[in-house]
Amino acid sequence: MPPMPTATKKHKKNKQAGHRNGHAIEVDKKGYEKELSRLQVELVQLEEWIRYRGLRVVVVFEGRDTAGKGGVIKRITALLNPRYCRVVALPAPTEKERTQWYFQRYVEHLPSAGEMVLFDRSWYNRAGVERVMGFCTDEEYDEFMRTCPQFERMLVRSGIILIKYWLSVSDEEQERRFLGRINDPSKRWKLSPMDLQARARWVDYSEAKDQMFAYCDIKEAPWHVVETDNKRAAHLNLIRHFLSLVPYKDVPHDAIKLPPRQKRSYTRPPRSTMKMVPIRYEVV
Repeated sequence: MPPMPTATKKHKKNKQAGHRNGHAIEVDKKGYEKELSRLQVELVQLEEWIRYRGLRVVVVFEGRDTAGKGGVIKRITALLNPRYCRVVALPAPTEKERTQWYFQRYVEHLPSAGEMVLFDRSWYNRAGVERVMGFCTDEEYDEFMRTCPQFERMLVRSGIILIKYWLSVSDEEQERRFLGRINDPSKRWKLSPMDLQARARWVDYSEAKDQMFAYCDIKEAPWHVVETDNKRAAHLNLIRHFLSLVPYKDVPHDAIKLPPRQKRSYTRPPRSTMKMVPIRYEVV
């Protein structure tokens, strides 16, 4: 393994300081929903700016199982146009992909001009699950740690805006969420044998994460840590922070005028000829 950079002490200091430098605003559930709606409208404006200026944005979401990656991505994309904001959550590599350059299968999902791509887990699989579970060799792991900072600097030099988030969840909260998945049939699909192994190897994953930060927390693409024990607070904090990282303005729009509806004689077929969905509910 290449010599460890001297970033570890910095991260320990940052973690101890936490977010105490700012003043948190306490909101109830109604206040959360109101602020989330406001931030989601801002995200729409950001997306329009990205399209208008032809920007390319990549956001990486990493973290332990149950940390809330899927939930925050869902809130970010709720109002966005899926043609221009894509979520990439790749399965395990195929036999063919295992023979490729490690970053190759991720490169094909990078954005074109005017697009934003959200990676629900990313190339950092090698530094996390592959390392802990023995899915890669020591040589492959060492090579990743050497080349990942270079790869990310190359992306940034090419003009891509690269933002990386680590969603942090405590031991106690992760256990509570795992038990919730076990006992709730609607959430049980989220629980895999790999998740249980990750729980059993909590310390191994902690060590792997700390090593990853030491090597891959670079000036051009630093890691941003979000505390997620309080999911709603995490949604607001992450989205607000994300909006602060990409400067944007209102995009000028031409005035929109609704054209008059076409008028000409035409007899439509009766509804009796159609297979109508039965009306079983009336919402009042």
